[in-house]
Amino acid sequence: MMTNKIEKALNEQINEELYSAYLYLAMSAWFESQNLPGFASWMKVQVREEDAHAMKFFEFIHERRGRAVLKAIKEPGKEWDSPLAAFEAALGHEQHITGRINDLVNLAVAEKDHATAGFLQWFVKEQVEEEAAADRIVQMLKMAANAPGVLLMLDHQMGERK
Repeated sequence: MMTNKIEKALNEQINEELYSAYLYLAMSAWFESQNLPGFASWMKVQVREEDAHAMKFFEFIHERRGRAVLKAIKEPGKEWDSPLAAFEAALGHEQHITGRINDLVNLAVAEKDHATAGFLQWFVKEQVEEEAAADRIVQMLKMAANAPGVLLMLDHQMGERK
């Protein structure tokens, strides 16, 4: 069994992961409104990933005889100044999630909860990938500045993500 402190922290992370999905869905809607369906599609794939992350926490809590408790999800932003601004916001959000995962690992170690610490290692690795993917797109969008043709090419490329 896990401690109450660990259970509470993992439940908070479920909310963070669901907020991530909600944020990326809002970004997808914004990209659709900007006639950038490839970027919108990329974000929809991200929504599914974040939902899956939330479910990993949900299942783990129950495997450890805890109880998942769901709370309200805060409203995400709905407007960004540009595709670059949207992806910079996504990168910043992923950096926030990385910090949360690191805090969970530190808590698990402090609580001597080796099962939770082990479980969280998947998320540690995942966050490296999440940040790298968002940063890569930020860097490409910076290079594409003031080049609408390149933006459209990137939009097409983003739409190929499955």
